[in-house]
Amino acid sequence: MRGPALILASTLLLAACGDSKPTVPESEETEVPEEFQSAPPSQPAEEAGLGTPMAERVATLGLLNKRNNLSQELQMKPGESRRIGDVILRLSACERTAPWEMPRQTGAFVQVLVQSKDDSEQWLRVFSGWLFKESPSVNVVEHPIYDVWVKDCAMRFPGEDAPAPTPTASAPAAAPAEPAPSAPETSET
Repeated sequence: MRGPALILASTLLLAACGDSKPTVPESEETEVPEEFQSAPPSQPAEEAGLGTPMAERVATLGLLNKRNNLSQELQMKPGESRRIGDVILRLSACERTAPWEMPRQTGAFVQVLVQSKDDSEQWLRVFSGWLFKESPSVNVVEHPIYDVWVKDCAMRFPGEDAPAPTPTASAPAAAPAEPAPSAPETSET
């Protein structure tokens, strides 16, 4: 069964290479069509005291264009949509396990839409679901041109250690410690 799937994937990749349609350079973000913009997620009352509210979290996603080998890192908040060339990424949520829970997991609910190759200006949803940093093979964006993966979800939990304070210029610097006096050398005769 692997042979036909490999042949189909190779055929699709070769067909995509011969596309003469001009595209927007991948590094340029363009406006997301209004019908694909999403509203910020609402926060349930029971979630209000458990960590960073959803609207304040920041996910870091990776996007790879396999056609030209360009990789980008995107930072997005839940409810945000980004259009890069002929792909739209929508982030609905990002989550990570609390520091005291095992196994550690970081995930994001992502939708990937790709503009169809014909001139119909249609957007096709090629993926909608959870992506996990620690288990990239659990849910995979299967597209011949684009790969999308989760890198991080920035959020905090109650009781989580705060980052160490950085020294300020007004605080006196500690003097370097002087070396301890060494014992006198003795020679054996």
